[in-house]
Amino acid sequence: MAKTSEKTNGSNGFFDITRPFGDFQLPGVNVEAIAASQRKNLEALTQANQLVLEGFRAVAQRQAAIVQQAWQDASAVLQAWTQPGAPQDRLASNAVVAKQTFEKGVAHARELGELAAKANAEAFGVISKRVTESLDEIRDFTHKNVA
Repeated sequence: MAKTSEKTNGSNGFFDITRPFGDFQLPGVNVEAIAASQRKNLEALTQANQLVLEGFRAVAQRQAAIVQQAWQDASAVLQAWTQPGAPQDRLASNAVVAKQTFEKGVAHARELGELAAKANAEAFGVISKRVTESLDEIRDFTHKNVA
């Protein structure tokens, strides 16, 4: 059974299309070039997926840090509220805390959005580059066959 999987799988573990069709020749079709192009496509997809995964990881780590900081801030606010003071001072303090909390929330949302957008842009860049390369390969292949 292991021999069968060795024969049908390429070095990367995927099915190697060139093996079953290695001796089969179609006029004007370079099976090896097509297989090489598809390998490049898979590599680009793998790289893009890795970039997206790293982006998700960065966003999740930053979210965890934001939540931890929020708990610390909430604890400090609760401790400050337990201190004696004039009602007017407490009301003013609450307004300041509410404003700071809102501003932090907006800044954190912006930061997380930028992290996600950066990861998406990097992944899209890899895919976009590969599509351009693939179209160039098709153009070159057709020019070779016409000549």
